[in-house]
Amino acid sequence: EVQLVESGGGLVQPGGSLKLSCVGSGFSMRNYPMAWVRQAPGKELEWVGGINSYGDHREYGQSVKGRFTISRDTEKNTLYLQLTSLEAEDTGMYYCIKGRMGLPPSGWVPEEGRGTQVTVSS
Repeated sequence: EVQLVESGGGLVQPGGSLKLSCVGSGFSMRNYPMAWVRQAPGKELEWVGGINSYGDHREYGQSVKGRFTISRDTEKNTLYLQLTSLEAEDTGMYYCIKGRMGLPPSGWVPEEGRGTQVTVSS
């Protein structure tokens, strides 16, 4: 059974940093591209960025480029998202996505309990 478990979110002041993790089981991240997406209350799902299956190519959404970094540890089968220079607009629930570098298919709904909340506030 494929499972993804995000963690690392929290409350942080503007300008602060966080590192999110996504632990995968039931598959190997060596074989799949992965992505991070986020959703703020009342807003549509937003693509944050993705990494290819080889781990040598990353792409980022314009709103986070230069501030967020995606990495992975294939030995731990874990995907990471380093968030720096956080802004209030970065507040939202963050999810990792298996099998693509971009957004999940239209109509995607996260399973209950998925995601990690990031709140940027002073």
